[in-house]
Amino acid sequence: MTNIAISVKKGGDEALAKSFSHKTGFPILDGSDTASSQADRNKDSLNVLFDKSGVSLTGYGLSYQGDFDEMLRRVTEGRLLHEMLAKATKTDIQNPVAIDATAGMGEDAFIIAACGYDVTLHEQNPVVALLLKDAIRRGKKQPIIKDIVSRMHVMEGDSVEILSNRLDPVDLIYLDPMFPGRKKSGLIGKKLQLIQKMESPCSVEDALFDAAISAGPSKIVVKRPLKAPFLAGRKPNYSLDGKAIRYDCYTY
Repeated sequence: MTNIAISVKKGGDEALAKSFSHKTGFPILDGSDTASSQADRNKDSLNVLFDKSGVSLTGYGLSYQGDFDEMLRRVTEGRLLHEMLAKATKTDIQNPVAIDATAGMGEDAFIIAACGYDVTLHEQNPVVALLLKDAIRRGKKQPIIKDIVSRMHVMEGDSVEILSNRLDPVDLIYLDPMFPGRKKSGLIGKKLQLIQKMESPCSVEDALFDAAISAGPSKIVVKRPLKAPFLAGRKPNYSLDGKAIRYDCYTY
């Protein structure tokens, strides 16, 4: 199992670091700069770093911090209309509400929010949820994307449980469970290598799908590798195919 520790450098949010340590049980290393470097060199450890730039994840010789600025090129100058996910989630509903039940670092949720949805992002892993919240916090300070990220809200916890107990109406539920034997398509480079140390392939596909249905959405959209079987073996109403992935769409 990967060891996880916390370090705080100058300018880092010490109160948030202590709160996160209390919640997770991850230790805060003494002598932040030295301890952080030591954690990075330990091949079996990850380090949650709090510094003046926000929160990042380091380890295995790598460092990652969420940044929605990198998504800007996909949603401006008419490019959003060409996004497969935008086509899969298109709606005429005013002020639509969505749930991304497998949020990860929120790139797909960002696309959905750019389409006008108010999106609740479910994330069970506390480190990933923290990184996601920090990326949203910083994104709200960027004039060009602040309106989009302001429609994104993180809910930490198990999606099966949250969806099963949801009472508020929802128009869309989006699912992108990690698939055994493949790299989650929304994660690339440093993020892939670091976050996959903590995230596991989905082992509750039937329960996840049943919970999504129980929430009563108008549509469920599932992201899959192009040649992968249907999630939980359930045939969609239709699919949108790309070169490497497809979106299976279930309407109700």
